[in-house]
Amino acid sequence: MPFDLLELPWLLPAPDDLRQQIRRLRAEPQGFADQAQRLSRCALDLNALHALGPALQAWLDTPEGQAAAPVTLGILSNGTSDLVRPTLGPSLLRHGVFARIVGTAFGQAAQQALDPQSELNHAGCQFVLLALDHRGLPMTVSPGDREQAQTQVDAGLNHVRGLCAAISKASGATPIVQTLPPIPDSDFGSIDRGLPGTQGWLIEAFNRGLREAHGGWGCLLVDAAALAEQVGLDRWHDPVQWALGKFLMSQRCAPVYADWVARVVAAARGKARKCLVLDLDNTLWGGVIGDDGLQGIVLGQGSAVGEAHLAVQQAAARLRARGVMLAVSSKNDDEVARQPFRSHPDMLLKEADIAVFQANWRDKASNLVAIARALNIGTDALVLLDDNPAERAQVRQALPEVAVPELPDDPAFFTRTLLAAGYFETTNFTTEDRARADQYRANTMRTAVESSATNLDDYLRSLNMVAHFAPFDAVGRPRISQLINKTNQFNLTTRRYSESQVRGFEESAQGLTLQIRLADRFGDNGMISVIICVEDGDDWVIDTWLMSCRVLNRRLEAATLDRICAAARAAGKRRLIGRDLPSGRNGMVAEHYPRLGFNMLALPARELGGESAWALDIASHSPAELPIRVAAA
Repeated sequence: MPFDLLELPWLLPAPDDLRQQIRRLRAEPQGFADQAQRLSRCALDLNALHALGPALQAWLDTPEGQAAAPVTLGILSNGTSDLVRPTLGPSLLRHGVFARIVGTAFGQAAQQALDPQSELNHAGCQFVLLALDHRGLPMTVSPGDREQAQTQVDAGLNHVRGLCAAISKASGATPIVQTLPPIPDSDFGSIDRGLPGTQGWLIEAFNRGLREAHGGWGCLLVDAAALAEQVGLDRWHDPVQWALGKFLMSQRCAPVYADWVARVVAAARGKARKCLVLDLDNTLWGGVIGDDGLQGIVLGQGSAVGEAHLAVQQAAARLRARGVMLAVSSKNDDEVARQPFRSHPDMLLKEADIAVFQANWRDKASNLVAIARALNIGTDALVLLDDNPAERAQVRQALPEVAVPELPDDPAFFTRTLLAAGYFETTNFTTEDRARADQYRANTMRTAVESSATNLDDYLRSLNMVAHFAPFDAVGRPRISQLINKTNQFNLTTRRYSESQVRGFEESAQGLTLQIRLADRFGDNGMISVIICVEDGDDWVIDTWLMSCRVLNRRLEAATLDRICAAARAAGKRRLIGRDLPSGRNGMVAEHYPRLGFNMLALPARELGGESAWALDIASHSPAELPIRVAAA
């Protein structure tokens, strides 16, 4: 079988000596994080995950592991979680998240969620997975009775919503809910799912309601129903394993299920990939443009190979339409590589779709570094799609943080392999997401203009920038939460807040919230900065100050400070207090507060460890003359 989701085919096979490597890691944990992450990027089966998972959890209890700042993920289930629990740590590590996993006793989902003093609610969880299936919900079949059937669905949804609300209130954790995997059996044959009140109808109606409502509950969603149907319902459900151990899924399905959960948590933590880097020859088209010429490459309708490569372009175009940036990295002469984009009648992607085009004879890893630098993102935000196994191996060795899916020999499976890997998982979709790819391409145009400018001030004035400041509101809430959870580099504290927590700041009468947008002559950058100030006596403490790296060095920071000071002065505040909490990824903001005129404060010894605090006397602050016009509110 050329493609089997259960085999995690986009990942490298596990090494033959995997267990020996894990034993060595346990015995000699020096370099554990890098080595464990390297192993986690392999296609690990259940036994391998059950070997690596406990080793990872033990290491996270060491001082080195605690320094990795792991998140804590709790699991509540109406079944036995022992099968899945050890698989989640390595799966999360594969997606760049160190995580402690906390389970509870069988059958205790409601008790643990609803009791504020429960073990789970006191475990310090950032996320809680509600791994429930149809057997864990109060929904009774009533074939043919639509009113009673809808009552049952509403009861199921209200039950889950109540659990989520209790978890959020008691622990502040973000609940993760999952759709219900359909069952392979039916009482009414072909009409089963269309007849109100059958088990199949109840599950479909519940899933539809959950997909529509979960965002308003402040929850994340794992679409376990979609996964189970992709895998095959007969392979997902194992009645023997349910009868023996109350396992919600077959053992073979646990690794891919864990990966689906992990990619949702990773997306919520800002770890989703941002840019798809495309090879050209035998990836976007069949053949070699430099050898075969424009007429010789294979692309488009009329041949299986041409249609397979066209499908890759179609998938890339869909990703771009939802905000993923596209780049090119090809060993080719630049002019030759661009010919199909400009002249081939069946070429779907055009030059305007490509944010950065790297066609030269340098090695792929160097080109990927250049692409990341041009887009002002980390190399860990890149995915490389390349048919050449030698190129894939070189990038994995030089840049292990870059996602490089394994591709089969048949290009017909390139698209499925790329999309199945879940590199571009998202927890919501905003209008800014839709425009992001164009915004990054516009940013490369700005960079080109900047490089030709002789004076920075003249360049900034030439951009005709307009900033718009507004308090948090319901319309901006999804994007605000997204920025808070995805921004890593220009982020002074890297505190993460769910949409429900953002709403709490929005509704507070104390402090200040700002959502900031920036436009210029090249286009609208969308919402690019978020500010949260909380009241502390006569001071405002800057809880969150983050900004998209796309607008660095535009003096927006100074314009923002002017706005904060004006609001603080109007509120009768004496000082602004800012804190810099190093995260390992936000080193670029180390001089942020002193550069804006803040003075360092002494911290108690118990708060030392890289953190610094800064104060600005509001009365002494004078607005700066800036090349940014502030739009009227």
